[in-house]
Amino acid sequence: MLIWKACGDEERMLALFFDRIGWPTSLPTSEKGSFIKSVLREKLKALEEFSASDSLPLRPGVEKFIDDALGEGVPLAILAAYGRNGEKISRSIAMKLGPERISKIKIVGNVEVEESFYGQLVLGKGVTSGLDEQLVREAQKAASAEKQRIAEKVASILKLSVDITASESSDKVIAALRAGSEYVGCDVQSCILVAGSQSGVLAAERIGMPCIVVRSSFTARAEFHSAKAVMDGFGDTDLTVSKLLSKKWF
Repeated sequence: MLIWKACGDEERMLALFFDRIGWPTSLPTSEKGSFIKSVLREKLKALEEFSASDSLPLRPGVEKFIDDALGEGVPLAILAAYGRNGEKISRSIAMKLGPERISKIKIVGNVEVEESFYGQLVLGKGVTSGLDEQLVREAQKAASAEKQRIAEKVASILKLSVDITASESSDKVIAALRAGSEYVGCDVQSCILVAGSQSGVLAAERIGMPCIVVRSSFTARAEFHSAKAVMDGFGDTDLTVSKLLSKKWF
């Protein structure tokens, strides 16, 4: 099981917001797109700093959820490898969870991703000693072909021709998911991603990992069509370990 923490893409929502209240009077129409991106960068920076602060408590029910999962022998991982301050935020989470809990949870940061089999084989971070070079090239070729296949599928719907590769951020999310599954000792189809944003949901869908979304105030009205379930929080009528284990997510 993987526990995910991430932010969502809100460009369209922010554009609708400024359409309603009015754009800065000195802003040329041609620069609206770059203005939106700069606002979101500042928002993300502030949110990440706030998320990593000692004053921000964990979400209600998270500690019991983790204790119940550990009590049932469910392996847990916190993915810290994606996001500018992901590792800083994860350190803050670890401190709040306490040393006893965190000693039983795998934190997957950038180093862990690079040292994973997937990171060595596909991301070009080095090659496992003794691994045949031809196998490496074939695996990298297969990964590139998968990116192109997805792009062509989208293009066919839009009646476009396209030749692209997956974005760097998408690659990072997928790498973190695959590395996380390695470190907990399960294949991706046997893990469950607890996500907070579309980026995690879409990455999980691409590699066939079941995904459950726990909403936040930032995603209260968002739709997550490929998620197995969408919850408002942890505990009671929302996400619990007993509910998680009783469902057939795989």
